[in-house]
Amino acid sequence: MHLLGLLFFPFFGFGFVMYFLPSIIALARSKRDLLAIFLLNFFLGWSVIGWVVALVWSIKADAAVAAR
Repeated sequence: MHLLGLLFFPFFGFGFVMYFLPSIIALARSKRDLLAIFLLNFFLGWSVIGWVVALVWSIKADAAVAAR
């Protein structure tokens, strides 16, 4: 039983990190749309399509905003 406890937390932690990988990448890259990426990842990350969209969005470079 003790072995099960030792194996549960690393797998749970790895799954948690993989699920929120797009949000983590967006946070590390200081994305302008961090909240939107997180919300997409949180609500639609369970579907493969939502997770991939959030991942691509977090990796994609921000468009430059022209200063006036």
